[in-house]
Amino acid sequence: MLRLESVTKNFGAMTAVDSIDLEVPKGQLLGVIGRSGAGKSTLLRMINRLGESSSGKILYEDDGTTIDVNSLSGQDLRNWRSQCAMIFQQFNLVLRLNVITNVLMGRINYNSMLKTMFVMFSPAERAFAIRALDRLDVSGQALQRADTLSGGQQQRVAIARALVQEPKILLADEPIASLDPRNAQIVMDALYKINKEDGITVICNLHTLDTAKKYCDRVIGMKLGKMIFDGHPSELTDEMARDIYMGGDEEDEEFSAAITSTTL
Repeated sequence: MLRLESVTKNFGAMTAVDSIDLEVPKGQLLGVIGRSGAGKSTLLRMINRLGESSSGKILYEDDGTTIDVNSLSGQDLRNWRSQCAMIFQQFNLVLRLNVITNVLMGRINYNSMLKTMFVMFSPAERAFAIRALDRLDVSGQALQRADTLSGGQQQRVAIARALVQEPKILLADEPIASLDPRNAQIVMDALYKINKEDGITVICNLHTLDTAKKYCDRVIGMKLGKMIFDGHPSELTDEMARDIYMGGDEEDEEFSAAITSTTL
């Protein structure tokens, strides 16, 4: 279980995440919704320790052991980032490298820096990477340069890279925001399948309500850094969605975009 206790992030006088209390059971697919600037990405980055919280606790409990995420450093922090893999909106692939090498970079914590620099991965690791790519239906592109792939294919490669980290948690920060509806569905189907088949906890920042309702076991809604909704997707009414997204003319446009069907 992942547990957040009064987690807060301040940027000077601005509070980006405001006293979030949250428990995420093992194996849950949790959707996080809210308009741009609501604090969704900041929240995920604090869980992964790509960003530091200003106050509060982030705890992970597994097999009777509790990890204080905020206290980790050195190898322990690197281990946590392997267990808590991050998937980004812009994929973060090395475009000049081929697909399988990009995926194998997910094994960096299991190898020495020298071996990683010279791409000295074992046959077993290469087979592991191919299996991960095959699950995402991109194993046929294993030897292509990453920059030859479509955006949807690149995001699936990024998910495969996260899988070879052997994570217990997947954090997906707007993983379909830059994709067309067809590729968005392929990526969300993949995350859903990984969640249900592997039991990996998935926390996914999403923009559209239809996507959250279709795929998520639970949804939280954020506004101005606060969590103002926490419940089953069926409880997410248009009135509640309006409260999460609206607050002025600019937000009216974002609300309209959020409730527009993505055909997923």
